[in-house]
Amino acid sequence: MNSSVVYSRIKRLVKRKLIERFTIVVNDAELGYNVKALTGINMDTKKRDHIISELFKIDGVREVAEVTGRFDILVTMYSKSLDQMHKMVSERIGRIEGIQSSESFIEMKSRAKAMPYMPSKDSD
Repeated sequence: MNSSVVYSRIKRLVKRKLIERFTIVVNDAELGYNVKALTGINMDTKKRDHIISELFKIDGVREVAEVTGRFDILVTMYSKSLDQMHKMVSERIGRIEGIQSSESFIEMKSRAKAMPYMPSKDSD
């Protein structure tokens, strides 16, 4: 496929909103961020905006998602060590006004599979 055909195809996919943006995937472990955790938080919902704003001020917080289930929000965080993660949770998150409780899940091992729209490595 020549480059103008590829460009046209990508332009159509963007126009149809099947592609929202282009990005780079950074290897966190190579940068020293070896510890990943998900923290479930229960909060005073009247302070939602304040809590989310404070969470994003913490280095290492990558994503905050409002969810259904036993937690109000799930926070995805990265750190360089377990000690640093402990400090993030106990000294930073634990002190945000309006957070009622939290529970952290340290990722031990991760596996992923391609989404149905992604070609597998075995296909031609």
